[in-house]
Amino acid sequence: MAILHLSLPSSSLLNSSIDLYSTALISPKRLLHFSSNQHIRDASLQFPSYGSNRGFRISDKWRIGVSFFASFLDRSSEIESLKQQLLDAIAPLDRGADATPEDQQLVDQIASKLEAKNKVKEPLKSNLLNGKWELLYTTSKSVIQSERPKILRPNGKIYQAINLDTLRAQNIETWPFFNQATANLVPLNQRRVAVKFDSFKIAGVARGSGRGQLEITYLDEELRISRGNQGNLFVLGMVDPFYRVPV
Repeated sequence: MAILHLSLPSSSLLNSSIDLYSTALISPKRLLHFSSNQHIRDASLQFPSYGSNRGFRISDKWRIGVSFFASFLDRSSEIESLKQQLLDAIAPLDRGADATPEDQQLVDQIASKLEAKNKVKEPLKSNLLNGKWELLYTTSKSVIQSERPKILRPNGKIYQAINLDTLRAQNIETWPFFNQATANLVPLNQRRVAVKFDSFKIAGVARGSGRGQLEITYLDEELRISRGNQGNLFVLGMVDPFYRVPV
């Protein structure tokens, strides 16, 4: 699930500045690696030929088909490799709380490479965005409370759910604070949304409202990368694609 984060005082999920974030993948899958054989690579280098009377030949069509297929496999293999690199890089960082500046730079570099290869150009029109996501990594200190002693940080999983049909979002923080927030989404373009939070529960007490923005920079069926309006990076993994946000 993805998480939209609004920072309000005294909460890892809600703090004084507004930021939006996404989270996910309780159990990230190992990425499949594809490779084309030498025959395919050789075929991909051949150009179609035309005969004066015969037109476009069947063998030429076959070569173009093989070339396209090899290119597709190469691209998919690179994306899966980058995803695994990203998951490996963030795995020991406690969602970013233990990240050094060097760690943050490395994660950002890998994330940027994935963003450049994003196949879903209009994520706000994609059903892949729907469901419940878990936060895997963020640079937002207000979310992970990295400046607090570890015992006072959110130790349980942090989730966000999004439903595009109702344009609703929900942030869910588990142990030990159990904070929640719900929000309306307003698309600004096909990648960015404005978020208006309409309900907060901090330690079971309902409080205030707030606004923010979120840009979805990478999306597939299991991983999402987002950039918040304060420049923070969020990496999320899908948990439950059928989860529904309360209206």
